[in-house]
Amino acid sequence: MSKESRPLQELSENLEGSLCRPQRGKWKRRSSCSGGLDTENTPNELIQQWSPPHKKILTSAKGKENEENTFVLARRPRKRRESAAGLCWDSLPDELLLGILSRLSLQDLLRTSRVCKRWHCLAFDESLWHSVDLVGKAQLDAELGQVLSAGVLRLRCPHTCIGQPSFKSAQKLRVQHLDLSNCTVETSVLEDILSRCKHLQNLSLEGLVLSDSIIHSLAENTEIVRLNLCGCSGFSPESLAEMLKSCTRIEEMNVSWCDFSNLHVQAIAANIPSSVSHLNISGYRQNLTMEDVKAVVKRCPNLTNLDLSDSVLVTTDSFPVLQQLSSLRHLAVSRCYQIHPASLIDFEKFLNLQTLEVFGLIQDSYLPILCKGLPHIQINTQPFSTVARPTSASRKDRTLWGMHCRLVYKH
Repeated sequence: MSKESRPLQELSENLEGSLCRPQRGKWKRRSSCSGGLDTENTPNELIQQWSPPHKKILTSAKGKENEENTFVLARRPRKRRESAAGLCWDSLPDELLLGILSRLSLQDLLRTSRVCKRWHCLAFDESLWHSVDLVGKAQLDAELGQVLSAGVLRLRCPHTCIGQPSFKSAQKLRVQHLDLSNCTVETSVLEDILSRCKHLQNLSLEGLVLSDSIIHSLAENTEIVRLNLCGCSGFSPESLAEMLKSCTRIEEMNVSWCDFSNLHVQAIAANIPSSVSHLNISGYRQNLTMEDVKAVVKRCPNLTNLDLSDSVLVTTDSFPVLQQLSSLRHLAVSRCYQIHPASLIDFEKFLNLQTLEVFGLIQDSYLPILCKGLPHIQINTQPFSTVARPTSASRKDRTLWGMHCRLVYKH
């Protein structure tokens, strides 16, 4: 053997001696393995550092049957239980509670307000009270003031007996659409309510006794679009003229059958805003003259719906004047007895007219003949005017100028 191959043979013998021989299924090291090769080449510190932590082995010391067979007791990690406060309603944010309350009916919302102080404040948040229908509630006292103070935008409560709303502060109301038609209410109470309104867009006070103070309050609501004063009384021509000069955005106005003198009618004819497209000025017998009709047509050239019924001074001479209204679609001259039935055929010259109301002027037997002579016009299809009225008589869906109310009183 050469000198060069001898070191290789020694290295081979050392590696063979470092291995362990199996005894009874286990590997045992030779006595020579306890030397430096085992401890020198094994990175024990790194293995311990990188290895996952070992579970603690719990052995039972009782019983001989457990001496040879050891077993491990492993505990599963317990899920963290949610605290009781996490399931409490009080821990929910206001936004989430308001979303839940917005699904409740009016009665349930009022019951919820009695739970605690926080829920009371949330239950009367203005976002929940944007539209309320109190039809069927016979008596309204403090409830009305509470609803109005809650920030309601749309309120419908016609044919209701209103006591004292009892407002707790002098704050202005947010209400924009208000229907108080034919309510039983003191004029002083109505003055208090309307003096707080500055943003009205649609208002119906049909059949109520008003005052100059109320009309002055209405003049401050310059955004009014629809105004229904049908059958109202108690205010002067001067206050009426002032209100019409201020409210220049009115599109629909119903001032029919009011307790008006000829001065009131003249105040309307001389000051009606040019923005009016729907006007009901019927029921004035001898107080509405031809001069008033000419003034209205001149000031409101864009009229599409005009009701002059029950005005005995309106004659066939008004036809050429009305023909100047190129946008006129609906005309009512019912019970204008100075108009001869035979002259109704002249409405064939109104090319854009769609409906014509002539109740009381012709007999039922003559109606088919008139319909045949005016084939492009529907005659006597609407006995009741819908101008500026919040809910037409033909509708039963409890709408408010075409808008629905979310909170509805159910008795």
